[in-house]
Amino acid sequence: MEAVKSNNSSIKNYDIESRSNLGDGNCVDLCNNSRRVVPEPVPAMETYMTFIQTYQSPLTKAKEYPTVQTLLLAYQSLGVVYGDLGTSPVNVFSSTRLTNLTEDDLLGTFSLIFWTLTLLVLVKYVFIVLHANDHGEGGTFAIYSYLCRHINFRSKLTIHNVRMESDESMAYYGQESGSPLRSKTKKFLERSSTAQNVLTFVVLLGTCMVIGDGALTPATCVLSALQGIQSLSSKITQDHVVFMSVIMLIALFTFQHCGTSKVSICFTPVMLLWFATNVSVGIYNILEYYPSVLKAISPHYIVKFVSRNGKTAWNLLGAVFLSITGAEAMFADLGHFNKRAIQLSFSFVVYPSLVLSYAGETAYLVRYPENINNAYYSSLPKPVYWPMFVISTLAAIVASQSMISATFSIVKQSLALGCFPRVNIIHTSSKHEGQIYSPEINYILMILCVTLVLGFKGGVELANAYGVVVIWVMIITTFLTALVMLIIWKTNIILILAFFLPYTIIEGCFMTSLLNKIPQGGWVPFAISAFFLTVMLSWTYGRSKKNEYEADRKMSLPDLDQMLSSYSTHRAPGICFFFTDIANGIPPIIRHYIQHTNSVREILVIVTVRTLPIKTVLLEERFNVGKLGVEGVYRCLIQFGYKDSQSMEGDDFVTMMITRIQDQAESTCEKQKIDAAADRGPIFVLGRTILKANKGWFARFTIEYLYRFLQKNSRAAISALQIPPDKTLQVGMLYEI
Repeated sequence: MEAVKSNNSSIKNYDIESRSNLGDGNCVDLCNNSRRVVPEPVPAMETYMTFIQTYQSPLTKAKEYPTVQTLLLAYQSLGVVYGDLGTSPVNVFSSTRLTNLTEDDLLGTFSLIFWTLTLLVLVKYVFIVLHANDHGEGGTFAIYSYLCRHINFRSKLTIHNVRMESDESMAYYGQESGSPLRSKTKKFLERSSTAQNVLTFVVLLGTCMVIGDGALTPATCVLSALQGIQSLSSKITQDHVVFMSVIMLIALFTFQHCGTSKVSICFTPVMLLWFATNVSVGIYNILEYYPSVLKAISPHYIVKFVSRNGKTAWNLLGAVFLSITGAEAMFADLGHFNKRAIQLSFSFVVYPSLVLSYAGETAYLVRYPENINNAYYSSLPKPVYWPMFVISTLAAIVASQSMISATFSIVKQSLALGCFPRVNIIHTSSKHEGQIYSPEINYILMILCVTLVLGFKGGVELANAYGVVVIWVMIITTFLTALVMLIIWKTNIILILAFFLPYTIIEGCFMTSLLNKIPQGGWVPFAISAFFLTVMLSWTYGRSKKNEYEADRKMSLPDLDQMLSSYSTHRAPGICFFFTDIANGIPPIIRHYIQHTNSVREILVIVTVRTLPIKTVLLEERFNVGKLGVEGVYRCLIQFGYKDSQSMEGDDFVTMMITRIQDQAESTCEKQKIDAAADRGPIFVLGRTILKANKGWFARFTIEYLYRFLQKNSRAAISALQIPPDKTLQVGMLYEI
């Protein structure tokens, strides 16, 4: 049997099995790039297709940035990543609700804030979690994707499988190194479909919680910023504040289409001015009111505070946690910048600024404890009060940007793994692949934010909802990072426990304290998270059933040869480009097409399109064509960069395709047949599948109502391709599962 043939000898030979999502701006390269191993020939080549990869996958090595570019990205990150985290000093002390304050109470509270910032943000996120990225992408999905390339998941609900069946016999995958615990954990995860389903569910849950926080953060930040304007006049009511907040939110989301770079140009100077002025005010307050306040860095002040206040100290943790809301955005926004830029900006600008700001507030409150309900603004020196009020208002508006950008990144990762309905992903930068914008997600967030502001009108319920789900995201991140340390990094078990146990205990304490807020408005982000979780689970379940159906009913080369050789099948003159979103086999919809038309063009090209995470693909390297072992049937992988125009209109596209197909010809007669077919003109055939569940009420409800609704209202798989409409034919097929 003849396998795929290609004569592009100048291109590096990398065998891959890939699955692409057409038109969503993303693709998933399912090869394991830890080490390049050329596998033995696959016995059943009719089941799998092997392509030549034009570019070495970027998954093999993370992109390196020069020092100047890293410093520029670190500067830009101030206006995108740290708005929420950087403006926390405005809210923390005023949310403590402490009475009968003593000096030890205030020092204990500051010590709690300092160590929360240091342990949970600086140590955990900046120096540990940021390293668990998926080649420059951060967030819970990125960690999951990172794990999937090292664990052979087989569960049907698993977001994607990363290996070919033929890989099982390769020596590389048979090697097991590291501790016995690592080997046992890896084997358990690979063999237990229940464990894989639970892990997938946890990842989806954590992702939806970040999106839920992304919808809540802009509403809370903008509303809290504008509420301060009521101090100008008693005639300004809460309704006026709500109206101004709605206008500001609409303007903020409208501005998102400009892209991360342009947003940072406007927002970064505001945040840089915010941090600089806070440092100045903090130092002034320390020197003026309580120069020895930094002694509270000693943890023994926490012990004294907890032993003295008991349950009150435990309730206080919910307010202290507000000091690190927005920390998860550092990881989720990683794709917009890079690891080194995030580390530099936080370590040398954000962290010292926050510590000095909280120290200055504490020093002021030691002298004037009665002003704790308005601690930040009360601690401002009178000559700079109004300038600082304007700066803080602008900074609070900027604070919403971190979660908006994080939501774009998370949705992009979800699309790449096939567990979110297709939406439009626009790359706003030709230099940084991670800087993206999604119009649909942007307007969904805008509608949610406006609804929250109008519904709660700035009441206490909205304030209580702020940051409640973040602690759950942090706990999930701790668990996934521990898995990465064990299975991928092969870290010593003592170091893993030194990371996992303390952070689980610390975050567990914060989580139990924040549970008190759920009945008082904290249910809001959980409700938003539940909505997105329903969407993602429905889409993931539907996609898994679709993939399962296609895997079980793929055509073999003998079957295709038999159908095409049948006397009842007419080989019409011309060339047909049949687009499919699978690259490993012949999709069942081709059988459906031939059976019901009894006709196929003389030249049939099965086309799969991938979008690579690079700026552009050279024209001479864009088409990878292979000849199947059937007369007149070819397979083509078309690869675009994320800034390439995916236009297939005009004669240039067809001419280039014909040229590459002719390169596969083995005889003069075959070349003449290709030329004759090209002269007749091409036709573009697109497949559309509809799922129907026959068993179980849950499957019928999920597939026929939820998944089908999402499928109808999401972008088509080939929506990004510019195909001539007058030469396009769409073929539908019902999948009965």
